[in-house]
Amino acid sequence: VQLVESGGGLVQPGGSLRLSCAASGFAFSTTDMIWYRRAPGKERDLVATITFTGSRTGYVDSVKGRFTISRDNAKNTVYLQMNSLKPEDTAVYYCNIPGGIYWGQGTQVTVSS
Repeated sequence: VQLVESGGGLVQPGGSLRLSCAASGFAFSTTDMIWYRRAPGKERDLVATITFTGSRTGYVDSVKGRFTISRDNAKNTVYLQMNSLKPEDTAVYYCNIPGGIYWGQGTQVTVSS
C-alpha cells in the first residue's frame, strides 16, 4: 500500500484547498477510503469517508457542509475539497483504507491570517 497526499498549504480563514491522495498497491476501485487529520498535540481523527463506488460519504460533524470527499477510480485518487476553512482545521491530513496500518507522509494544512 502506498498513499501520497498533496495539496496542503497556508490559507487564510474562509479560504479553500483541495487535497489529493494518490493510491497504489491495492485494489483502489473496490476499497473504501478515509481522510484523517492530526492537529497539533492531538490524536489522529477521522474526517471523511467514501465508499468504493463513491455513492456514499460521511463526515465528522465539525466539517459537515464545508468539506467534500470524492474519488476518481480511473486515477486511483481520492480528494478532499475544503471550503470555509477555519483555524481549527489546521492539521496534517492523511488518507488511508479502513484498518490501514501503513501511512503516507500527510499534507500540512495551516489556516491562519
